[in-house]
Amino acid sequence: MSSKPSPAPKAEILMTGVAMGESPRWHENRLWFSDWGAQEILAVDSKGKSEVALRVPFSLPFCIDWMLDGRLLVVSGREGLLLRRERDGSLVTHADLHGPAGMGWNEIVVDGRGNVYINGGAGITVLKCDGLLRQVADGIAFPNGMAITPDNSTLIIAESYGKKLTAFDIGADGSLSNRRVWADLGDGVPDGTCIDADAAVWYADVPNKRCVRVREGGDLLQTVTVDRGCFACMLGGAEKRTLFIIASEWRGMDKIAEVTQARTGQVLTFEAPSPHAGWP
Repeated sequence: MSSKPSPAPKAEILMTGVAMGESPRWHENRLWFSDWGAQEILAVDSKGKSEVALRVPFSLPFCIDWMLDGRLLVVSGREGLLLRRERDGSLVTHADLHGPAGMGWNEIVVDGRGNVYINGGAGITVLKCDGLLRQVADGIAFPNGMAITPDNSTLIIAESYGKKLTAFDIGADGSLSNRRVWADLGDGVPDGTCIDADAAVWYADVPNKRCVRVREGGDLLQTVTVDRGCFACMLGGAEKRTLFIIASEWRGMDKIAEVTQARTGQVLTFEAPSPHAGWP
């Protein structure tokens, strides 16, 4: 007598009531993320207890990461500013981003050497520790999530409109070179991403309502399907094996205010096969 196959594991709900979540990061034993709709940065622990870590005076997009000294960086996308939270909680300008990419600043990732990469428009800009700001890549089809390998040698970026993950070699001076397709995703529309210890990438996908794990070359390793758009994902938790998924209903750009008011956003969790690696 044959047995039925076990059902695929499903993501569990950790938190509800998010207006519009993005940019999750595991930091100091909690998941931090931006709630664009509420103009807040939230921190939630593994049991679902959350607090407002920071309120910001600007609206979407704003994404976050940490400097190596532990200070929080916040991208104010529309204002074209990179802000830094000081020890006393105040927000100060860390860099004026106007110029290199020119519009639509979005994601940020800080590597293990302290280089700060920010994407916007169709390009990527790097801010070096010495304060030098310069564009290091362009011609990207809607740049979204970025992740950097543990050895600081490779940056992988989601090209949402290109339906692919693209890789660059990182030079000693922070420059990017040797652009190549890391994974062709077929019908996948990648948004936020993270890397695991098996050198696979997880990417979130809004229109297909899923998070997908792929390896270099495009081999599909695992898919987590949910009932709403997946905007970003991050590995964290006690053993760094919990995939945190930021998800929300998506009704189109013209209905962002409507979705924000409905607060359909959730934080979901899924136990992944391999722990987090790299940056962020």
